[in-house]
Amino acid sequence: MTAYAIAHLRPETMNEDILRYIEAMQSTLDPFGGRFLVHGKEVEVLEGPFPGTVVMIGFPDMENARAWYASDAYRAILPLRTDHIAGEVILVEGVPADYDASRTAARLREEAGL
Repeated sequence: MTAYAIAHLRPETMNEDILRYIEAMQSTLDPFGGRFLVHGKEVEVLEGPFPGTVVMIGFPDMENARAWYASDAYRAILPLRTDHIAGEVILVEGVPADYDASRTAARLREEAGL
């Protein structure tokens, strides 16, 4: 099942460390089949406050996503970002192509006794 690394980042000012981080990112993703799905794009906020930007990276599965984040190559460059940009990063597994939210609602309804 496809997995995603999603970051909500709030950069303040560009500097050399951040540029070095961006330049090195792709080489840390390649061994794990990671690819940028969203990067450096303006967000269109429809509900609630949302300062900052979003980065989304796709991986073949959760195992590869976890292995990338724990890899020596990524851990070596991580402080270049975390020392200068506030934010949150999560890993999440996607849903299958035939996913139907109504089936999830039915299961939740049954579990809740509604």
